[in-house]
Amino acid sequence: MKDGSTKTVVTIGLLVAALAFYFVLLGRRGIELIQDGGAAAIGLGIGVLILPFLGAWIVYATLRAGFQHQHLSRRIADERLELDVSDLPKRPSGRIDRDAADALFQQVKSEWEADPDNWRNSYRLARAYDYAGDRGRARETMKRAVELERVEREGEPGR
Repeated sequence: MKDGSTKTVVTIGLLVAALAFYFVLLGRRGIELIQDGGAAAIGLGIGVLILPFLGAWIVYATLRAGFQHQHLSRRIADERLELDVSDLPKRPSGRIDRDAADALFQQVKSEWEADPDNWRNSYRLARAYDYAGDRGRARETMKRAVELERVEREGEPGR
């Protein structure tokens, strides 16, 4: 594992551990409220008990998506299909210049339109959306790429 990715994994691990500790404390408080017996306390206790479950689901879904995106990223890198943005002009913030990102997006979009059922094209389109600043569409397109790659990997019939 590279040094940067080790730091990232350690940071994520510490954050998940802190959240787990918080969820336990929150769950304990919810149980205490329910045991208090008053109608308002029971209602609050149930509401407080829901929060750790909701938080755990959010952590799980976020980590799962991250692992799936990393898997696709490794495959794309191994196939040397990652978008090369090293020569594109950048703003002082480090983000790609808007016009350059839009031009890159148009190029990648035309590739995707030629073969929209190829997970590689969907992955590249998601990255182009991200570079162009459209995070919502980037997430949706990356979900599509994950699903298409899973279908290809598992060899599901009917596709």
